[in-house]
Amino acid sequence: MILKNMAVIVLAAGKGTRINSKKINKVMCPLAGKPMIAYTIELLNKVGFKKIIIVVGFSKQSIINYLGQDYIYANQKKRLGTAHAAREGFLKIPPGTKNVMVINADDSAFYPVPIIKRFIKKHINKKADLTFLTVNKEKPDIARVLRSKNGKILRIVEQQNLKPAEGKIKEINCGTYCFSIDFLKKFLSKVRKNPVSKEYYITELIEIGIVNRAKVQAFKMPKEDYFQSVNTKEQLKNIDLKMKKKLGAKIKRIP
Repeated sequence: MILKNMAVIVLAAGKGTRINSKKINKVMCPLAGKPMIAYTIELLNKVGFKKIIIVVGFSKQSIINYLGQDYIYANQKKRLGTAHAAREGFLKIPPGTKNVMVINADDSAFYPVPIIKRFIKKHINKKADLTFLTVNKEKPDIARVLRSKNGKILRIVEQQNLKPAEGKIKEINCGTYCFSIDFLKKFLSKVRKNPVSKEYYITELIEIGIVNRAKVQAFKMPKEDYFQSVNTKEQLKNIDLKMKKKLGAKIKRIP
């Protein structure tokens, strides 16, 4: 792929409170013997990225020591949400960059290379301001993509804010984005602090883009298994098994 003028920001500063990861950074938790973030970085290298910025924070040295000095690191000293992390990464973007992908290192281990290439290609070919990755989940438990009857994207609705009819929506926002650099320059600083969590969420950029009539589009992945988020110890255990099966590793069953 032609990624000469494109950079990627990898969000990897999370502590992993919900999986009781007190000492280890969440993205350093192992899947089939390798840290989660290793699969994300391998994906990005195979896609063709040469400008990879990794946003680190909690237990940052463990990530830097593992990945080495071939990447650009941005330090999120205070973990104030995904938009705040993206801002820290944005400050490290090399000159001449025209488009930026933002990806989480804790839910992208199963993304296929061809799918991400198509995702990027759609963003570039359509000259979009914002393209976000979605997938249909049979049992969704995170933010949904609300569309009009003709398929136009209206907004993202958080799980806890869904109306009864909206609870039937299967399409979720995966949290992976492609942005034009001009869109980020104009709107990233406009994201407001959530009044409850006191954090800044990157999902708000979708609504900001729609309100400001930017070119916002979605790319839907064909299989729900491509998106595997890790928010609990049980999910981590299940995804570890899935990765072992995918890689053909022998699974040692503990009695």
